Amino acid sequence: MSEETPAPRKPPLSRVQVVEVGPRDGLQNEPTALSVDVRVAFVEALLDAGLSVVEAGAFVSPKWVPQMAGSAEVLRRVQREGVRLPVLVPNRKGYEAAREAGATEIAVFTAASESFNKKNINASIDESFARFAEFVPDAKAAGLRVRGYVSTCFGCPYEGTVDARKAVEVCERLFAQVGCDEISVGDTIGVGVPTQVHEVVGRLSRVVPIDRIAVHFHDTRGTALANVLAALGEGVRIVDSSAGGTGGCPYAPGAAGNLATEDLVYMLHGMGIETGIDLGKLVVASRGLQTHLGRELPGRYLKAAP
Repeated sequence: MSEETPAPRKPPLSRVQVVEVGPRDGLQNEPTALSVDVRVAFVEALLDAGLSVVEAGAFVSPKWVPQMAGSAEVLRRVQREGVRLPVLVPNRKGYEAAREAGATEIAVFTAASESFNKKNINASIDESFARFAEFVPDAKAAGLRVRGYVSTCFGCPYEGTVDARKAVEVCERLFAQVGCDEISVGDTIGVGVPTQVHEVVGRLSRVVPIDRIAVHFHDTRGTALANVLAALGEGVRIVDSSAGGTGGCPYAPGAAGNLATEDLVYMLHGMGIETGIDLGKLVVASRGLQTHLGRELPGRYLKAAP
């Protein structure tokens, strides 16, 4: 009787790359539009806390997302050696503005459900890929790093549960067809549970290298940290989060904020996993933001910290 072929060994879990999305994904849904000076101070405080990847803004229409107005100035003022500062771009116009501002990394976005994509960007999934084709090849040729976001990989506010195969198909297209360097798998409305994470990430890792896969969880129903653990168990080593737990989505009714960076870092450090982040300085950054927003942020560690 022959022995079964052993499963490939996952790399030891000693370090996780935290991708801070607070200055973009966290702030874009806030009713208060913060000044460029405040946003620059927030990004700099996050960098001082040891975050090495901070999403600095979005080159979108200020008419539709006034919270992101002035992203070009924010990006110019926070440039530092040795850190990544991705910015979200929806189209060719946004890309050109980002390049003029000195961007070295951009992020593009689509969804795993047609209904959400049409509500979010007024385009079908295929149409969003056609838009990427208008500028991503130029970005790659210019040496820019490209990150791809896929929303609603676990559930859609309009269609309900999303088939894991559909989520994987869209993610694979971003990697193989568009050429994204990293794919962020999103639970936009916070409905996912660990079994779904195992299924989606397990399927995706067969067609996209595990070191190119990130996860992005919202904590609407309190399952974000459990879902992170499930993703880590599948070999994922890149996790998105937002300082203080800010965020949400105007096209996802009822969606709460992102997984709070403090909660994530506290858990990882308690497990002996390195992040390079100073938790105390991170709390200072989030409390500074909290003051400017004029409300208590939802992050649990932020409330518990002395």
